[in-house]
Amino acid sequence: MSLFAWILLGLLAGFIASHLVNHRGEGMVLDILLGIVGAIVGGWVFHILGLTGITTLNLNSLLVAIAGSVLFLLVYHGIRRSVMSRRFF
Repeated sequence: MSLFAWILLGLLAGFIASHLVNHRGEGMVLDILLGIVGAIVGGWVFHILGLTGITTLNLNSLLVAIAGSVLFLLVYHGIRRSVMSRRFF
């Protein structure tokens, strides 16, 4: 896929995933980065499970990227909460 396709897929996946997980967006740039990382994570997880990962800019790739983004966001927020709860002010 081209760089533009990865950015578009990342924007869509990150936007949808961030609204699914915490009901608000993280911001345009962070949504794009989250979506791209989620696409990589989702593609890797789907490949490990023997399923089709990211191929081209299509609905299957978008669903894989959303699943990876949601997984990445849940882990990110879990780590962030545990670190923030250990701070002593």
